[in-house]
Amino acid sequence: QVNIVESGGGLVHPGGSLSLSCKASGPIFGTYKDYTVAWFRQAPGKERELVASIRFKTGRPYYEDLADSVKGRSAISRDKSTLDLQMNTLKPEDTAVYYCAAAGRALLHRSRVTASDMEFWGQGTQVTVSS
Repeated sequence: QVNIVESGGGLVHPGGSLSLSCKASGPIFGTYKDYTVAWFRQAPGKERELVASIRFKTGRPYYEDLADSVKGRSAISRDKSTLDLQMNTLKPEDTAVYYCAAAGRALLHRSRVTASDMEFWGQGTQVTVSS
């Protein structure tokens, strides 16, 4: 069973920073496994969009991807079972529910992973950027 739990959301002033943490566990992760972990976000009335992803091949990070909307002010990192998303210089348009997701494949044929590629999802955590 794959378990995904997000934490770290909240209210942040414009220009501030936020760190989101995703604790992911289950049989699709680990040494010699191919898998993908990612952060997505969904604002009211909008489609769920990719924020960042890391694709793993044989258990090692193979390809990291950041969406253009957060590139240069965000970073993603994985340590054992935790996937962290650090976001800086936050803007009101970053307001959304942020979801951590995973798939039991490396998705190497994809230039960029999409929500439909992911198999497992967390419950989401709200991020609000407002003064």
